[in-house]
Amino acid sequence: MSEVDDIKKHIGRIVEGIRAKDLDALRRLYSEDVVSFDVEPPLQHVGIDAKLKNWATAFAFFQDVDYEIRDLTVTVGDTVAFGHGFGRLSGTLKNGVTTPGMWVRATFCLRKIDGDWLITHDQVSVPFDIASGTGVTDLSP
Repeated sequence: MSEVDDIKKHIGRIVEGIRAKDLDALRRLYSEDVVSFDVEPPLQHVGIDAKLKNWATAFAFFQDVDYEIRDLTVTVGDTVAFGHGFGRLSGTLKNGVTTPGMWVRATFCLRKIDGDWLITHDQVSVPFDIASGTGVTDLSP
């Protein structure tokens, strides 16, 4: 398996962990000192506990959750790699309403630590309309 395939498989485990709402599985994918720039405040979530708290907050809204990643492109060096694509979180909310979710832009930065690729930084963003200052959430890849 190539390093690119290995990293794509690693990022695929994020999808599996989110769908299962499995914080322990997600923990194994990130470095302890991960820095995450997510769509939810604050501006940054520093450390694995902050990253997982952010996921726990998101999971609390869902009865069933789905996640998908599209158009993932990965570039690999000897000890660092990055990937980018589009992600969509959707599912059935606790109140029974099904939400199609919205597409976001996603970037993953990884470092090879003790032979394993771990996510050390990720960023999720929503485009925004400069004139109105509001997020644009109805775009699709």
